[in-house]
Amino acid sequence: MGRRSVVCLTLLLGLFGILHVGGQRAPSLAGFITIDCGLPEQISYVDPITGIPIVSDAGFIDAGWNRNISAEYMKSESQLSRGYHNVRSFPDTERSCYTLPSLLPAGSKYLIRAMFRYSNYDGLGKLPAFDLYLGVNRWQTVNISKAERTVLAEVSAVIPDDSVQVCLVNTGSGTPFISSLALRPLENTLYPQVNVTQGLNLIDRFNMGGKSNYPIRYPHDPYDRAWLSWTDPSMWSNISTNEKVQGNVWNLRYYAPPTVMQTAIMPLNGSKTIEVSLATDLEDIRPMPGCIAIIYVAEIQSLSGNAVRQFDVSIDGLPSTLWDVLGYLVADTMYNHGPHPCSSQYNITMKAAANSTLPPIINAFEYFSVISTANLATAIHDGIIYITFQFYSLNEMSTEK
Repeated sequence: MGRRSVVCLTLLLGLFGILHVGGQRAPSLAGFITIDCGLPEQISYVDPITGIPIVSDAGFIDAGWNRNISAEYMKSESQLSRGYHNVRSFPDTERSCYTLPSLLPAGSKYLIRAMFRYSNYDGLGKLPAFDLYLGVNRWQTVNISKAERTVLAEVSAVIPDDSVQVCLVNTGSGTPFISSLALRPLENTLYPQVNVTQGLNLIDRFNMGGKSNYPIRYPHDPYDRAWLSWTDPSMWSNISTNEKVQGNVWNLRYYAPPTVMQTAIMPLNGSKTIEVSLATDLEDIRPMPGCIAIIYVAEIQSLSGNAVRQFDVSIDGLPSTLWDVLGYLVADTMYNHGPHPCSSQYNITMKAAANSTLPPIINAFEYFSVISTANLATAIHDGIIYITFQFYSLNEMSTEK
């Protein structure tokens, strides 16, 4: 990146300060980098929903060509976000890298998000597939299955230096391209599974029972994670509250925004079981990586004194863990420290315990695969050690050092 671009970016981000309130970072744009790939160098704008400033990618990469998406997709998708109107394409290079500066101390933790929407920008109608790398480490394969489909790649990782490279690699299955790229600072205590040698690659993040057509993002989530609503009246009953749920942050290891925690699902028709199952899209990765699940639960119904909500939780068929829901409007989190073996599909099963008078509930969950973020250019999944699977509830961890 050119010196002028770094200075301008530093000045832009320096307009925003970091404010710490009650141990957690209040919504702030400090350290945020949001790039509209393929946008002309002199143009910038503000996202109308989040209020986040968005800049051109001209100062972050020297390779590639700016391209507008096909007119047919611009016309047929009039509500298409501005960030998908153009792309940067790389027909002439085998490996093309963006350099993103870290404006926080070396060793800080970040969320890095890349978005891809083909929309027949090249007029060829050929859906490409290519690899995405974080530095020298393979991140994931970007496989465009439909021209109008948006592909998301998101990883949480430690950046050991003052910058990080995101690289697109041509694998012979079509020309790499990218629509947008974002860098978001995370609290260093958040996601303790993320360290200097491994990151968490997002598979799914859902706000259960949410009804919004738009994901919950910044400023509701100070880290600008996107919580997609998932509701299915044929499978679950939705419950919600307007009351604020007390923070589910213990030492800031895990955090879901209060807005996310105000909705949840329960079983239908007196059932005592919740089952959630989706494809991981990991079929083509060998050996299969390890996976991490994080489940968020809060009691958002005011219950009688004799009511008991207790249930067993099993992830991917592994031994279940008994979970006692905390008090009214108090959030709790269940997670596994180390990766467990995952497959082409994940399964979350929650069954009411024998003495429970109430069915299970779930407010939100995240599911990740583990990727290597070591500095050596080794195969991404070599050396993963599977740790004995065990879930922990935050209310059981209050004495952990």
